[in-house]
Amino acid sequence: MEIYRLKKPDIGGLEKRAGLIYYKYRETIMEYVEKSSTPKYLFWDKVRYLPRPEGMTAEEFWAVVKMLRGLASRSAQPIAYDETGKYFTWLRPSGLDEFLHIIDLELGGTLASTFIDDPTVRRRFISRGIMEEAIASSQLEGANTTRKAAKRMLSEKHKPANRSEQMILNNYRAMIEVEETLKNQPLSMTTLMDLHRILMENTLPPEDIGRFRKQADNITVVDASTGVVYHVPPSEEFLRQELPRLIQYANDEIDERQFMHPVIKAIFLHFWVGHLHPFIDGNGRMARIIFYWYVIRKGYWAFAYLPISRIIKASPAQYRDAYIYTEQDDNDLTYFLDYNIRKLAQAKRVFEAYAKRKTEENRRMTRLAREEYGFNDRQIQLLRHLHKNPDAATSIKTHARVYDISVVTARKDLEALEEAGFLLSRKIGRDRPFRATEKTVELF
Repeated sequence: MEIYRLKKPDIGGLEKRAGLIYYKYRETIMEYVEKSSTPKYLFWDKVRYLPRPEGMTAEEFWAVVKMLRGLASRSAQPIAYDETGKYFTWLRPSGLDEFLHIIDLELGGTLASTFIDDPTVRRRFISRGIMEEAIASSQLEGANTTRKAAKRMLSEKHKPANRSEQMILNNYRAMIEVEETLKNQPLSMTTLMDLHRILMENTLPPEDIGRFRKQADNITVVDASTGVVYHVPPSEEFLRQELPRLIQYANDEIDERQFMHPVIKAIFLHFWVGHLHPFIDGNGRMARIIFYWYVIRKGYWAFAYLPISRIIKASPAQYRDAYIYTEQDDNDLTYFLDYNIRKLAQAKRVFEAYAKRKTEENRRMTRLAREEYGFNDRQIQLLRHLHKNPDAATSIKTHARVYDISVVTARKDLEALEEAGFLLSRKIGRDRPFRATEKTVELF
């Protein structure tokens, strides 16, 4: 079993002289050091290639960077520690305070009221966000299905066709449980077990669902293609010792020396769950759901909109490395914090662009559909879906199931759209699929 280890220089001797090295280059050193954490918090593999004062070796520069990081992190409150007893520490990465200010202004509620003033549209965006998160979070853990197929399965409420679709459905149900119920409840061992049961239904043997891993399970995080092990979770004894502390921390029951912003705290919970790796399977999904639970619980409900895991999925190696750098470079949590802050900012930009575009399109189309044709919200949403998915079809039963209405009401919806020329149906055996016509394209 090959365990992955970061390659870094031995600076044991240089660490003792780091202060003297810093003093020697004190007039210019800081302008170079700043580039090691702006705009991204860098490890040795990148720092070694940065510009540095003339005459200074890369190893001397790294020793100074590590010294300054260590001094800065001592003022930040330690959160968790590893099995050796060494605490994970952190410092404030570049741009953090500005980003958190924007989060407070926009993701606690104002974002929605800025350009999503219709409660129905707002609910639709939340539903979309939860779907996107459930799909991407599962794909990160190996669910092998397309986003389009997964969205169709969730929106049309089909039964999962395979294990991958089951993973996605489970993740979706777990997030719905958080959004509707658990956000109002403290975290507990029971809650963790219940979430694991939802996440793992029909994807693990029943005896492995809703229980914490044991030493005999021999769980590791391994690259399936290379066999390289990236994480060996702490012992079962340490896991059982630390889980109660994690739960206390999540419930704000640990006496903190200084205020910690809820988003930072949620990111640390994300890391902590992943590091402890409490279960046989589903730990990544659980870590991201606990992040989601905490920010929603703290009033940042607009996080339900953001395609966070979809953004992470675009750079899975960076996500993995954020864990590795933290665990193997002196337990420096700043790597994980910096990565997540940058991805949250990216997810926010992606959502804002999407929401503005869709809101403008929907207002124009909705006004026309209501004023000229008298369509209701269900009919408008169906036309939007069929326009976006040209190969898709619906049926009276599917329409009734998706919108939780009677078969009679569903038939009236679809037949009115067909009479107006927007849908066309054809009897095929016992089925009667309805498909969009060219008139739907014209409407959009």
